[in-house]
Amino acid sequence: VQLQASGGGLVQAGGSLRLSCAASGRTSGIYATGWFRQAPGKEREFVAAVRWHSGSTYYTDSVKGRFTISRDNAKNTVALQMNSLKPEDTAVYYCAASVGVYRVPGIGAEYDYWGQGTQVTVSS
Repeated sequence: VQLQASGGGLVQAGGSLRLSCAASGRTSGIYATGWFRQAPGKEREFVAAVRWHSGSTYYTDSVKGRFTISRDNAKNTVALQMNSLKPEDTAVYYCAASVGVYRVPGIGAEYDYWGQGTQVTVSS
């Protein structure tokens, strides 16, 4: 499975961005896709995830009500709509896919494949 993340950029606080993660290869085995982010000098943190079959979604508390994750199974893509962006959302955002046992969406080890990352910068 290969993942290609796109959609990052520079936006002012309060603005919006839409990230996209396109999956290719053996996509039939994908069970869930998640978004993580890593800011300079900080550890990687979970942002959101979606289970491909059920559509169940998960969010970290800091983005609830502002970010929305969605998937298009036919196109093998997962989008992260980010609204009301804040400077603290600035980070490199990575998408990841799980093809195996998937218990805890917020743990990076649950994911088997990772995309290359896309930079999101929110200016104040």
